[in-house]
Amino acid sequence: MIVFDLICREGGHQFEGWFGSSRDYEEQQLAGLIDCPTCGSKTIEKAAMAPNVGIKTNQRSSDTMSSVQQTNVSDAVDDTHPMRNAVEVPSEYKELMGKIAKAQAKMLEQSKWVGTEFPEQARAIHYGEKNATPIHGTASKDDVAELQEEGVEIMPLPLPVTPPKSQN
Repeated sequence: MIVFDLICREGGHQFEGWFGSSRDYEEQQLAGLIDCPTCGSKTIEKAAMAPNVGIKTNQRSSDTMSSVQQTNVSDAVDDTHPMRNAVEVPSEYKELMGKIAKAQAKMLEQSKWVGTEFPEQARAIHYGEKNATPIHGTASKDDVAELQEEGVEIMPLPLPVTPPKSQN
């Protein structure tokens, strides 16, 4: 699981995105599946992130402070690439995400990956053209809205799913 800081280029809104891998992010970005939770824009990019790297154990903290104090922060800030300070994720959040991941994996054990055919397959099951069987895949925002209008019961997965052919 990887977390990226994302930014909406239209509204400047920042938010986090959780992905199975960098490749998952790229695939979802190309498919137009990532949008701003504030304004719905699909013009999303990764925001500049600094790695959370601790100081070397043989380095004195006063050395670190003097080098930090010499850096002019206003010179380093670029309005087009917002930055944030990396923060350690609390253990209870990590535990919760682990439980969500396990629950989703258990749910998907009996489900068939149908990829981009999800809207058509879900409709076929809903209208009795196919046997009712659990499926999962991808759908555009418009497809989801149409399925919901038709009364097709669907739900988003809490975590991204790597297509079977993309897994190691």
